[in-house]
Amino acid sequence: MPEPDDIPSTLRRSPEKAQETWKKTHDSAVGTYGEGERAHRTAFASLKHSFEKVGDRWEPKERKGPSDPQAERGARQERGPTAGGVDVNASRDHLEEVAGELDIPGRSSMKKPDLVDAIEKANRRATAEAREVEKGRGR
Repeated sequence: MPEPDDIPSTLRRSPEKAQETWKKTHDSAVGTYGEGERAHRTAFASLKHSFEKVGDRWEPKERKGPSDPQAERGARQERGPTAGGVDVNASRDHLEEVAGELDIPGRSSMKKPDLVDAIEKANRRATAEAREVEKGRGR
């Protein structure tokens, strides 16, 4: 099982259940595919069925299931773009609530695809900021 420093930083800031989901799937995928990108993609695909990215961490979803069209297609199909952990299948109200947590301006007038894009952008920014803070602490 990966050491705590070997898991992605967003997971280190997430609930234990999210960390365990990723670790167990990653270990299984390493056994099947070997260490590398495919094992990481597999672990994140599993994680996205139960968790969504909010800012710099993963939080439990309201309902389990695929989070975007790529996850719905499955691993055997051609890879496509993902929503970076944003649950595009969530209701607009839920996405607006997440956007509120992330202080995204103009969220109430955005269409659902625009909310998804804005949340994804805010998540990337929050993750980058959190990683800079970690660097400053010598992680």
